[in-house]
Amino acid sequence: MMSLQIATLCGYLLGSIPFGLVLTRIAGLGDIRKIGSGNIGATNVLRTGNKFLALLTLIGDVGKGAAAVLLFTHYVSAEAGIFAGGAAVVGHMLPVWLRFKGGKGVATTLGTLIAVNWIMGLVAAATWLVMALIFRISSLSALIAMIAAPIAAFVITNDPGAGWLAIFLAVIVWAAHHANIRRLIKGEEPKIGQKKKDEVAANDA
Repeated sequence: MMSLQIATLCGYLLGSIPFGLVLTRIAGLGDIRKIGSGNIGATNVLRTGNKFLALLTLIGDVGKGAAAVLLFTHYVSAEAGIFAGGAAVVGHMLPVWLRFKGGKGVATTLGTLIAVNWIMGLVAAATWLVMALIFRISSLSALIAMIAAPIAAFVITNDPGAGWLAIFLAVIVWAAHHANIRRLIKGEEPKIGQKKKDEVAANDA
């Protein structure tokens, strides 16, 4: 039990590293929380126009979820790895350093899922990519990918542990996207690399 508690705490702290915020500040682009959607993830970093920083942010956010899982799976147990990975996503979404206002957890979730069960993770990542290519809407792609992950775990790989983790992560990621879901319903959700309509209008003015 103690090892699971340690895994959860360490996973949370690792996941709470705000790569998007740190990288944009180092690059002299200011506070990413005051740009675009205010999110600290790669999609919002892309709105700065710096694709390289967005890529680095994506790698960092994916990597911290995967690292949490792999470290504790290797040194403790598979169960500890699952707890650490789930906590890493929570850490990204609710980082103590940023007053619990973080990102929406999609990239960190994908890194976690791939590390826990690579087939499940790749199905989720491939689903995101295909949906993004078709619709060019990051949030919609993420929401569909979150549904694909537990299906892959239970149906394709028959891995209940990974499946229940995927369900937990799908629930919290969907909850974090409540505003995006409302905009999707209204047809107002911006496409990848595009600013929200009100921001574009403001800039045009």
